[in-house]
Amino acid sequence: MKRGLAYTCYGFFSTLASPTRLAIMEKLRSRPMNVTTLVGLLGQEQSMISHNLKPLERCALVHSERRGKEKIYSLNSDTMEKIFKTVENHAEKFCPARRKCANSN
Repeated sequence: MKRGLAYTCYGFFSTLASPTRLAIMEKLRSRPMNVTTLVGLLGQEQSMISHNLKPLERCALVHSERRGKEKIYSLNSDTMEKIFKTVENHAEKFCPARRKCANSN
């Protein structure tokens, strides 16, 4: 069976569907960082941050570069800035009064 756009979208959005991963990407919007910096900013365990960076890197939503013993992570701005702007636009245009998008749980 051929895997189409629905399969690709499912994998992509499943990778994004994590508050921790979204928080990591939000922090990386400002500048590249190592895991220790992300841990301090997000107040989570190092293992949790590292665990959540793996799928982001695998899906190329985040890139990494070795600098000596540390790994520096940066946001794939080409992809993610467009997505962040689309989500912000959607929320402003369609969600402000009803808040249905933000409170879907």
